[in-house]
Amino acid sequence: MSESRLHAIRGAISVPEDTSEAIRAATAQLLGELLGRNGLTAEDLVSIIFTSTADLVSDFPAVAAREMGLSGVPLLCTREIPVTGSLPRCVRVLAHCYPPPGVEVRHVYLGEARQLRMDLPE
Repeated sequence: MSESRLHAIRGAISVPEDTSEAIRAATAQLLGELLGRNGLTAEDLVSIIFTSTADLVSDFPAVAAREMGLSGVPLLCTREIPVTGSLPRCVRVLAHCYPPPGVEVRHVYLGEARQLRMDLPE
């Protein structure tokens, strides 16, 4: 019997502008990298929580996940707390999953959001 352990993978991406297209494209890029770097499929995912900064109001990040075929995964969008001086136009993700055996979890920070976790390898 193989041992499975629930993991939480973090990620973030900056969005160039507050449009539906930009939010969906950035979110799709972030999720594509997160899934690819961690060898994940939709079946490995338990749930995904998205946050977005208060300056992104044109769409829900979860729409991009649905468009990618993650319609069977529970998704939740919420607002990032508005900390003074924090990165603007940012979508963050927390994905709960069961990665394939032997895969070391890799968090994903893209674009300007890379500055949030400079301690992580690209």
